[in-house]
Amino acid sequence: MAMNRIQFQPGLSLPEFYKLFGTEALCAAALQRARWPEGFGKTPRQRCPDCGGAAHCILRSSGSKVFQCNACRHQTSLIAGTVFQSTK
Repeated sequence: MAMNRIQFQPGLSLPEFYKLFGTEALCAAALQRARWPEGFGKTPRQRCPDCGGAAHCILRSSGSKVFQCNACRHQTSLIAGTVFQSTK
């Protein structure tokens, strides 16, 4: 029988994948690190999309984080503007 190349490709094993992304909280933390590596509001690219303000607070509504700008009160979520927007 021929070797299944898909089965033996390099990358994460299933236990390694579950260690990194096994729960919704771990997935959210990984997305936050990928989207804002230095934290929300730390660099000009990672500031409020409306006014550019860096000061913010974190609101928790139904388990998901919502970042609110202290200057203009614009709210953005972790998945807003990503491929995950409008998904559950």
